[in-house]
Amino acid sequence: MAHYAKIVDGIVTNVIVAEQDFIDTQAGTWVQTSYNTQGGQHSLGGTPLRKNYAGIGYTYDSTRDAFYLPKPYPSWSLNESNCVWEAPVADPTPPSRFGWDRRGLALHDWDEANQRWVAV
Repeated sequence: MAHYAKIVDGIVTNVIVAEQDFIDTQAGTWVQTSYNTQGGQHSLGGTPLRKNYAGIGYTYDSTRDAFYLPKPYPSWSLNESNCVWEAPVADPTPPSRFGWDRRGLALHDWDEANQRWVAV
């Protein structure tokens, strides 16, 4: 079994766990995704697949062969090596590579109008 994302006009509309034989019988475009891949890294030390695990609303970029989140703010740019959006100013104290503390709480919010991070 593997995870597959349904792609409609470059956007992920569904993610399911299925066998390849089942996917082969489905209409539309389905692309395999890895639950253990984030930011171009495989959490278990395996081979990363398509930069990030797909989620509903994510973009699938067939040129980069990558999934990534919708752009969070107009000023942010896509890091081409890991397909993660980056602010023009680095988060002052990122507690993990995902920008969250161990409880899953953001420590800073981006203030787009002033182009800076604000503690929460």
